[in-house]
Amino acid sequence: MPDRVRRLLRHLSIDLSPLRDSRDYRLLFGAGVITMFGTFITLVAVPYQMKELTDSYLAVGLVSLAEFVPMVVCGLWGGALADALDRRKIIVLSELGLLVTSAALTVNAMLPNPQVWVLYVVGAISTGIACLQRPSMEAVFQQVVKHEHQGAAAVLASLRWNFGAIVAPALGGLLVTTAGTAAAYGVDAVTFLLSLVLLWRIRSLPPAEDATPASLKSLVEGVRYAVGRSDLMGTYLVDIAAMVFAMGTALFPFLADELHAPQALGMLYSAAAVGALIASLTGGWTARVQRHGLGVIVAATLWGVAVALTGLAPNVWLVFVCIALAGAADMVSGIFRMTMWNQTIPRELRGRLAGIELLSYASGPMLGNTRASLMANFGGTRFSLSAGGLLCVAAVLGLAAALPKFRRYDARTDEHALAEKARREESAAQDASA
Repeated sequence: MPDRVRRLLRHLSIDLSPLRDSRDYRLLFGAGVITMFGTFITLVAVPYQMKELTDSYLAVGLVSLAEFVPMVVCGLWGGALADALDRRKIIVLSELGLLVTSAALTVNAMLPNPQVWVLYVVGAISTGIACLQRPSMEAVFQQVVKHEHQGAAAVLASLRWNFGAIVAPALGGLLVTTAGTAAAYGVDAVTFLLSLVLLWRIRSLPPAEDATPASLKSLVEGVRYAVGRSDLMGTYLVDIAAMVFAMGTALFPFLADELHAPQALGMLYSAAAVGALIASLTGGWTARVQRHGLGVIVAATLWGVAVALTGLAPNVWLVFVCIALAGAADMVSGIFRMTMWNQTIPRELRGRLAGIELLSYASGPMLGNTRASLMANFGGTRFSLSAGGLLCVAAVLGLAAALPKFRRYDARTDEHALAEKARREESAAQDASA
């Protein structure tokens, strides 16, 4: 094999160092694969069941809107808890709560007349619990993975996500159209039970000795830190803009009908993950990129272009390709954002900042699906997708112009990245000498 080809393959290959070096990371990774599997099945089942019960664009879009308030409140509070309490305990108890909500959706789907309000209420509760858990889950990676391996961990996290996102929606689409939504929700409940077995084995992850107690004051401290760093704000604002203007998964049940391919519903939900998986499998190059801010800007712009093209694609296969391209761009953006967060944010603030990050990458899709549903009411599914993609491109380029520090961020020279690297090296040296 020529040396040039060998070097190219080495650059594209995935770095498995986090899995080799950390037992806790392996347990978290395995639990994440299992949980994602069930979660994505439910992601297909809820809008499908709502469509079957109401046949309304607005009713489907309001599912995301109902989840917005608990996401905001619990995301921020979950960040404060992640810095103040044992993160393992928060993760395990939250997983148990999510098991209960999946069981509740299963029972409702088994009723002769399933209740629409249950989908809204239980969906909101489930979102609240997941958002209490997510900051601890994100912050713990900084503790169990070495500083120099954070980029590799971000790629592995995306690979894990995409594995579930490809297989699970396809299975979810098959389950809801053949076995019914109760079977889909039941599978989700089983995955939470299995993941609990792995999460229980993680070592205790107590807070720092001088950790700030969870309070409104600690939340304000975290927000003040984020606002004081325009590079961080860039990662949040660009992602929110991209999702609000171009997210449209709530339209997929209607798009499948318009394409005369209702059996392809699961495939549409899986398409973005197919593109993202390809980006992850060939994502070794992202660990060598240092201009993370510029990388986010380029990737978010490509996401908007791909979504706009989705609205113009004439058949289901071209729609699949466009959604896959959008998923690949979004995944690259996510890798750069996660690397930047884990390499620059101090450990004592990591949980609270993870809560703010959650707002950026979770509120955007929720609001985006609501936006997509409302625009579809006026102009139809295709109009909503294409117009949203173009609005996304305009918003991202506007933010890039307004945030020069974010655009010029370089991990090799950034003061926060250098300070965090030095602190972690000092901590590792102290542990080795102890």
